Amino acid sequence: MTGLPPLPAREGLGEGMVAALAGMPDPAGAEFTTRFEHDLASTFSSREAVAVSSGTTALHAALSAIGIGPGDEVLVPALTVVMTAAPVVLLGATPVFVDSDPGTLDLDYADAAAKVTARTKAIVPVHLWGRMGDPAKLRAFAAAQGLTIIEDAAQAAGSSRADVTAGTVGAAGCFSLKDGKILWSGEGGFILTDDSQLAAHARAFRSHWLQPPPGSRPQERIALNGRLAEPLAALAQANLRRFPALLEYRCAQTAHLSRALEGTRGITPLQPATDEKWNCYAPLLHIGLPHPRAFAEHLAQQGVPNSTGSFTLVPCDTRPMFTSPDRAPCRGAAQILDRTLALVLTERDTVAVLDRYAAVITWEAAAWCT
Repeated sequence: MTGLPPLPAREGLGEGMVAALAGMPDPAGAEFTTRFEHDLASTFSSREAVAVSSGTTALHAALSAIGIGPGDEVLVPALTVVMTAAPVVLLGATPVFVDSDPGTLDLDYADAAAKVTARTKAIVPVHLWGRMGDPAKLRAFAAAQGLTIIEDAAQAAGSSRADVTAGTVGAAGCFSLKDGKILWSGEGGFILTDDSQLAAHARAFRSHWLQPPPGSRPQERIALNGRLAEPLAALAQANLRRFPALLEYRCAQTAHLSRALEGTRGITPLQPATDEKWNCYAPLLHIGLPHPRAFAEHLAQQGVPNSTGSFTLVPCDTRPMFTSPDRAPCRGAAQILDRTLALVLTERDTVAVLDRYAAVITWEAAAWCT
């Protein structure tokens, strides 16, 4: 295939938003959110779906629902963004950063096991760039250590491994609907879970505990405003109907770029595992050139957006609020980020845009000698 499949039409995306706006102001309105949650649960074969205001809020609510609080520790990959660790801190707990295996991008389970203490209560695997680790290995590790799994699947809608869908490995899966995600609504997020009590807690948590779960009273605890606005819920539901086509389009974009970059000096596509159905969130390329991070930064300056060059993605354990002189850095995570070119795509990127990216990468790689 030399081109891309037809992009699903955007006409009609605003119809639901207009209908939602027509019913405003309605402070208690949740008609479109409820519909969206129903469709999410059906699409992802989950018993419950809870729509919230962001992927960060999804993690915050899910971690609260499993009882994470002051004095607890939560294992978090260093191979992630600050938004994964922030909810842990906001709940009064401590994120403990775990390294990753450069060969697989999966967690380094030996490092994780060495960092478990009596205070460790949960593990938050992160499916960065839509890539999933081995779900059987994750479940076995969590069971052996007595940990609850809360997935950060913000970028992984549509991914699966060994027939296990991203967001269904553990107690809850947390997703983002930020624009740029394959399934998007501008801002927003959602939780998938088969645990009705966890879902009830999350719904109360997102709305100041005004509708408490069974056994609780209204506003008997502090929560937050993490609701998904009704117009955004309507937009998200419309995009959910387009999701299979959007997913196909992103995978075709990634395949097109990989073909266009064949033979490029020092650039090799990273392949998913044989049992992995990857959503192709970001085309991933190994940089085998001198000073690879500097090369990614240079590409960003030349108009090729990528995770490390455009967004200065570094291991989370090296961020100023998390650094500690008595803790060794997660070198595997640093190696992955330094040597991986993760291109940033959107559904607006046509063949012409992709070919321009490929041409720039090929030209700059050939000339790179820094």
